[in-house]
Amino acid sequence: MRILQIAACLPIFVNGAETPEILQKRCFACHGAAQQMGNLRLDRPDVAERTARRILEMTSSGKMPPTGQLPASELASIRKWVEGLRPWSFAPIVRAAVPAGRNPVDYFVQTALASKGISPSPEADRRTLVRRIYLDLTGLLPTPEEVDAFVRDSRPDAYEHLVDHLLASPHYGEKFARQWLDLARYADSEGGVQDYARPFAWRYRDWVIQALNNDMPFDRFTVAQIAGDLLPLPDRVATGFQRNTITSREGGVELERIRFEQLLDRTSTVGTVWLGMTVGCAQCHDHKYDPITQKDFYSLLAFFENAEEQDIEVPLPGELGVYRGYAAKFRVERDKMLADYKIADTLAFWEEGARDAMAHPGKRPNWDISYDTYLKLVDHGQRILLQKPAERGAREHDALVDYFVKYSAGGIGKEKYEELKLKELTEKLKKLDEQYPRISILMTLAESGAHDPTHVRIRGNWTEKGAAVEALTPPSLPSMPPGKRDRLALGEWLVSRENPLTPRVTINRLWQELFGRGLVRTSEDFGAQGERPTYPELLDWLASEFRDSGWSTKRMVRLLVTSSTYKQSSETRKDLLAVDPQNTLLARQARLRLPAELIRDAALQVSGLLNDAVGGESIRPPQPEGVADLQYSMKWEETQGRGRYRRGLYIFLQRTATYPLLMTFDVPDRTVSCARRENSNTPLQPLNLMNDPVFVEAAESLAARIEEAPEGERVSRAFALCFGRTPSPRERDAVLGHVARRGWFGASRALLNADEFLTRE
Repeated sequence: MRILQIAACLPIFVNGAETPEILQKRCFACHGAAQQMGNLRLDRPDVAERTARRILEMTSSGKMPPTGQLPASELASIRKWVEGLRPWSFAPIVRAAVPAGRNPVDYFVQTALASKGISPSPEADRRTLVRRIYLDLTGLLPTPEEVDAFVRDSRPDAYEHLVDHLLASPHYGEKFARQWLDLARYADSEGGVQDYARPFAWRYRDWVIQALNNDMPFDRFTVAQIAGDLLPLPDRVATGFQRNTITSREGGVELERIRFEQLLDRTSTVGTVWLGMTVGCAQCHDHKYDPITQKDFYSLLAFFENAEEQDIEVPLPGELGVYRGYAAKFRVERDKMLADYKIADTLAFWEEGARDAMAHPGKRPNWDISYDTYLKLVDHGQRILLQKPAERGAREHDALVDYFVKYSAGGIGKEKYEELKLKELTEKLKKLDEQYPRISILMTLAESGAHDPTHVRIRGNWTEKGAAVEALTPPSLPSMPPGKRDRLALGEWLVSRENPLTPRVTINRLWQELFGRGLVRTSEDFGAQGERPTYPELLDWLASEFRDSGWSTKRMVRLLVTSSTYKQSSETRKDLLAVDPQNTLLARQARLRLPAELIRDAALQVSGLLNDAVGGESIRPPQPEGVADLQYSMKWEETQGRGRYRRGLYIFLQRTATYPLLMTFDVPDRTVSCARRENSNTPLQPLNLMNDPVFVEAAESLAARIEEAPEGERVSRAFALCFGRTPSPRERDAVLGHVARRGWFGASRALLNADEFLTRE
């Protein structure tokens, strides 16, 4: 669209910024200027800023309009418009000065409040403060003894000592891992119709917890998850981040399409997690609001094009020595079974048939089905099948043999299958595996030897290839240094000093975790459709401090929680209802309902049931009756013993059937990266808390714990355990009335449902 043509449809909007009136009246009225501007456009985000800057250059030089130089005020209007076309988040980080000795959070917030004639709220009382900081830093409640100890601590720096103690707690990593696992779309199952379990996915979760507890610098934390396999000292566990993609084993699904969708997911996830950008919107067309073209999207995808999923044997502590003790015996017994059932020749026959079906689809339908089923059930099946037997690893060979023994009837025929007694052999191999467990595996990513070109996909259709593109970061952001363009270079670019998005986005999420909402409320979108920061100078100061002082997350958390702004009371103030009803100015703290996992943790903790062991395999706690029958493919076998009382972070997360408590209290389904959980309020929530087997058992245990106290002290004991305070006379009477009607079990159920119990003040 030529500039002259634009004049007919003004005023226009670009990225939400209205064209200045001066351009409508004067600049676009000139046919000569239109000819000079050529075919520059304002209706496409990818060229809008470039077009606007050309307009600014023309008007500033006096070439447009030809009637003479524009007044300074009109040039300023045009300049402001041009700057508005570029997302504020793309601008370099600017660190404002902060007076020595002032906490920067308090300086920026209190300066703004003073300018509006608003006073900050007083500091929360010590019992509220100790409960708040325990929940925010560890996700656990303080015990009554810990509350009393803090209340009695008269040292002027008692609070800072408590913060340091909690930052060093192994439960710190668990608390902050919850938010990161939402971003990483972590789950214990693979999605799709069958939604098979991923029994070793938890090893990535353990890596996250440990990295956070060790305060791994965030730049290293980033690079390891993008390209840990390419580091000089490889960190392969970290690449489990990239293995949290969905797959499908449904019959008829094309594996190349599944792989393409996984590449789309990895690319979009990088955009959400580190850039705070909805880059996935450009999969099918140029982004409608942000300066990201479809070509930019596929250029970013190209960094992952040659990455290949790998499952490698990496033993857990204590596994290797035991395995070595029986590995040889296991192999001898397995080989003898296979020889006794004379499967070698028939296996070779099946392999040839499967390879023929791969090369000539449609030739023999029964073989097509057998080969297709094999690809769905055996990870990396095509690669294994194309390898020579001598080139296969033991695990790969066993996977191929196990499939053949159990499922090959469709290829070799039912008669031959029964003649070889393969159903009988299947049971024997299963018992052998149970007797001699294998070494645990890691789900990792590695660079393949192939270098396939990446193509733009026309309208996002994976079968319609457009122009080839190279691995390249979006040109609207600071460029990547020259050199090799691989995932390692991408990870280093994300945390480079020139990239303003990663530190802003990350600090904003830390703020969100501690204040309930980010300085940028739309923590998932820092683009044109996202909200601007409430305190832009504060966000930039924190981002620069985070980046320039070693990327220490714990250091930044400490800075935030030791501010007077964080320590304010959360009580609602009538004087703020009219001027700041959403508390965006932070004249008080926020009341936050606990996330789903922490609600369960709190109930187990006050009841004395909680098993607070850190790390390890996922658990399957008891479910409400009938829920397991609704699941599509996976029967829920309850964890026995003390393991069932582990923290909510460790609950087995099945994508197609989320544990009811987690689903009811807004845990995302983990199909895509989630930067901000929803916070609903539904009747199902109290019903769940009253009737879920875990909460019924917790109420029973809490009642028994309360009844251990002398009769006259039981209400006080209940309040100390659940709320960290003493009851008022009115509350005491209400609880005793409940006890008279329903006993302490009924009273305990009510206490675990109380708003105060479910809320971080």
